[in-house]
Amino acid sequence: MELSQVNWEVIIPIVAPIILIQLILLAIAIIDLVRIEKVNGPKWVWILVILFVNIVGPILYFVIGRRND
Repeated sequence: MELSQVNWEVIIPIVAPIILIQLILLAIAIIDLVRIEKVNGPKWVWILVILFVNIVGPILYFVIGRRND
């Protein structure tokens, strides 16, 4: 199947919310990481996880990376 044959009117309403959720999670996770003092592990590792592990990266940061001191 070529790109010209793809029915974009069906795909965009499905993909757009997923992309929006990814961008919101990414922004919130990076802002939180910059503001918080202590995290589990080095901050640079969490930046890489947040940026390169789509959708799951920011969620992992909020579940595992934040310290509850």
